[in-house]
Amino acid sequence: MTETIRTRVDGRIGIITFDRPDVLNAMNRKLKQEVTEVMTRWSADPAILVIVLHGGGRAFSAGFDMKESATRNLTTLADWREALQQSFDFLIQFWDCPKPTVAAVHGFCLGGAFELTLSCDIAIAAEGTRFGEPEPRFGSGVICMLLPWVTTPKFAKEIALTGTDRIDAARALAMGLVNQVVPAGQELDAALAIARDIATAAPNAVQMTKRALNRAYDCAGLRQALAAGLDTDVMIESSGGPERAEFNRIRREQGLKAALLWRDSRFAAN
Repeated sequence: MTETIRTRVDGRIGIITFDRPDVLNAMNRKLKQEVTEVMTRWSADPAILVIVLHGGGRAFSAGFDMKESATRNLTTLADWREALQQSFDFLIQFWDCPKPTVAAVHGFCLGGAFELTLSCDIAIAAEGTRFGEPEPRFGSGVICMLLPWVTTPKFAKEIALTGTDRIDAARALAMGLVNQVVPAGQELDAALAIARDIATAAPNAVQMTKRALNRAYDCAGLRQALAAGLDTDVMIESSGGPERAEFNRIRREQGLKAALLWRDSRFAAN
């Protein structure tokens, strides 16, 4: 029995639905654990040929759970390395999964959830979805730097250096971040339609082809670049900074909502 996700099987397709709607499916340790357990089981199950991810309620996911992260006592470089490596491993498993992975996103798809979507092989977005990497706006960093491997250098730098969280679905499509944009409420059906096409193809050929495609990126240096990106994030997170200190002070004294308002108000005039 799972607490933070729902799962079901539709033919040869496994479907994982994030089920923390009251917090916009913020990804906490329990959710990461439960998703990973299902991914591990389905990756080894010959009856499952494709895995689809979806979010229950108003959003796919607003990212990693910031309230939970505020309770962590990470003081050393080693502490940060361990915590960020765990999150990195959670994200990259969708890229590394031997079965194709499809994300069906709607509402908010921010921060870690955005990185998770980039890690999936295919992404379908509902109209009205908001994408972005807001971490730099409060002194944090990107854990799994797949962004420059998925879109162009100009777009990657625009997203990562501004910390924008207002990329709409149409622009995400133009940037190559998603495969399709569909009317709101149809994203899961569209994702399942693609998943069924994949599941109908020859499984061995599909899985070997995915491996070959990923190997092409590895030959181009993806693994070394991701490792360097994670090293950078460890340094960013462990070094803190005035923006992080102020964000954390407001979050501690007034709550997360107030901290997010402070963060966004600094960019309101831009």
